[in-house]
Amino acid sequence: MECTPVNHQVGPRHPRVHGARPEAPPGPQVDPTVEHVERLRRANDRVQALLNAVLVISRELDLPVVLRQIVGTAMDLVGARYGALGVLDEEGTALAEFIPTGLTEQEYRGLDGIDLPHGHGLLGRLIRQPAPVRVDDIAANPDSVGFPPGHPPMRTMLGVSIGVHGRVYGNIYLCDRLDGLPFDEEDEAVVVALAGAAGVTVENARLFEQVRGGAERFQRLLLPQLTDLSPLAVTAVYRASRERGAQVGHVGGDWYDAMRLPDGAVGAVVGDVAGHDLAAAAAMACGRNMLRALMYDRLGPPSAVLAQLDHTLEAIEESPVTTACLLRIESAPDGWSMSWSSAGHLPPLLLAPDGAARFLEVDVDLPLGVDARLPRHDHRRALPAGATLVLFTDGLVEHRHRPIDEGLAALAALAAAHARQPLPALCQTLADEHPSDGHDDLAILALRVPE
Repeated sequence: MECTPVNHQVGPRHPRVHGARPEAPPGPQVDPTVEHVERLRRANDRVQALLNAVLVISRELDLPVVLRQIVGTAMDLVGARYGALGVLDEEGTALAEFIPTGLTEQEYRGLDGIDLPHGHGLLGRLIRQPAPVRVDDIAANPDSVGFPPGHPPMRTMLGVSIGVHGRVYGNIYLCDRLDGLPFDEEDEAVVVALAGAAGVTVENARLFEQVRGGAERFQRLLLPQLTDLSPLAVTAVYRASRERGAQVGHVGGDWYDAMRLPDGAVGAVVGDVAGHDLAAAAAMACGRNMLRALMYDRLGPPSAVLAQLDHTLEAIEESPVTTACLLRIESAPDGWSMSWSSAGHLPPLLLAPDGAARFLEVDVDLPLGVDARLPRHDHRRALPAGATLVLFTDGLVEHRHRPIDEGLAALAALAAAHARQPLPALCQTLADEHPSDGHDDLAILALRVPE
C-alpha cells in the first residue's frame, strides 16, 4: 500500500466502543434481551454520531477545511488510528492531493523527504474501481506495493470513494482500528453514508470557490493597471476582506487610480463606495471612470473636480455614498507640491525621507452622494525630496473593538518602521501587517517623490 500521512490531528480520537468484540471468557450467560438492547443502543449512538458529523461538515464552505473535516470525522466514527483523504485530479486517474492525519510528531519526522503518494497499490485500486475496500492484512494483499522507509506499520484498511452525481472527487482511507480489530460491515456502512453526504459538501465547496474566485477576478478587472509616472514612483495594492471574501458574490467598492494629466501633473485618488455587492462595484466603476475623464478634461483643482463629479452622479443616476481623497501632484523649480481635497475620506499619510510619519489632517468635506450643493475645499503642501505619500481606505485601519485613532497610530508606526523600503515592498508590508481586524476590503496607493 502506498501511503504517507502527515501530522495533522483533526479532533479528538476516541477508542472504539462499538462493532465486533473479542470473545469473552466463559462466564455467566447474558440475557439475550439485554444484549439486544445494548446492540440497539450502540447502533443508535452511531447513527446519531453520523448525523452530527454530517451537520458539521455541511456548514463549511472552505474546501481545504471541508476535506480535513471529512477525514477527521470518518476516523472518529469508526475509531481509526490513521486516516487520509485523497483528492483526484481533473481526469480522475491519479491523486492530485493527499491529506493525511493521525501521525505523531516522531512518525512525521520518520517520513521526512518521502514524497506523498500519487495513487498506486491499494490506493490506486480504489481509484480504478470506486467501490468500498476492506483489507484485513495490507502486507498480504496482492495489490499492496508496500510502505516507504520510515512509514509506520499499518495492518488493516477501509477505503471508500467520495462522489456525487456520478462524479468521484476522491477517496477516504482509514487504517487500524484503535481496538486492534479489522474493519467490519458496520464500519463500511457508516463511512459510505458519510461519504455520500461529504460528496454533496465537496461539490458545494467547489462551486462556492468558483463563484468567490469569479467575484474577486471581476473586482480586480475593475481596478486600473497603473502606468509609468516617472519620475514619480507609484504602487497600489488591493486586498479582499477575509470575512466578506467568504461570502458568495462579494465584491467591494474600494478603488484607486493614478494618471498623468495633460499639463504634466499627476492625479491620484483613493475611494470607497458604501456597500459590498454588485451594485457597489458597478457604482465604483462608473464613478472611477467618470472621475478619470473629469481629471483629464478640467485640469482644475481637486475640489472642483470632486464637485463636478458629485453634481454629475446626482444628475444621471442614484449613486451610493462614496468617500474619496483626490490629489494633484506637480513639480516646480523649487521642488514638488501637492493639492488635495477630501470627500469624507481618511487623511493621506506623509512619510518624510528620514522616516518621520504624519497624517495630513484637515477639515474634510461631505462624502459624495450626500449633498452636491455644499462647497468643497482644497489644501496645499510642499513635498520634500524623497517623500512618500500613502493613500488608503478604511479597511487598512478599522478594527471593530478599537477606536480608529488607534488604527491610524499603528499604521503610522508601521509605515515609519519600513519607510526606507522600496515602494512595492512598503505597500506589501502595510497590507500584510495591517492594524485592522480584516473585516473590510482595503486599497493602498503609494507615491514617492524622487530624491
